Amino acid sequence: MPVRPAALAVAAGAALVLLATPAATAAPQDTRHVTESVTVDPVGRIAADGSVTVSGTYRCTGGTGPVYVSSTVSQADPSVRYGVGGTRAVCDGQEHRWVNTGTPDSVTLKPGAAHVEATLMELRPMGIVPLPTFHARHGQDVTLAQG
Repeated sequence: MPVRPAALAVAAGAALVLLATPAATAAPQDTRHVTESVTVDPVGRIAADGSVTVSGTYRCTGGTGPVYVSSTVSQADPSVRYGVGGTRAVCDGQEHRWVNTGTPDSVTLKPGAAHVEATLMELRPMGIVPLPTFHARHGQDVTLAQG
């Protein structure tokens, strides 16, 4: 059967080619984990009217829908978080500043220790309803200062 030796020769040749080819390093499946980030500044502000301002930096690369930096603040009970505004993000691969200001509805935050969590989130179009896609998240213990 001349077909078997020919098939064996082709398989052996393919194996030699694969062995001679340098191994490629595996690229991360999702490069956003490397190129996208969000940070939180270590000091936030509480104004006389009770509004809270927190800030930081972000970096993101493209998206198919609008991208925002949202933030929450917690004090005393870390499981209870209060939303503090949102900022539209520019996803051009460069580092940008974000600043969010808001007044929590059901509580008055006080100067002192707090925890801020910032999230870089995209509203990606999926059919009729856009779905959230998270690009980066970072939590930081901060000091809320009066002023």
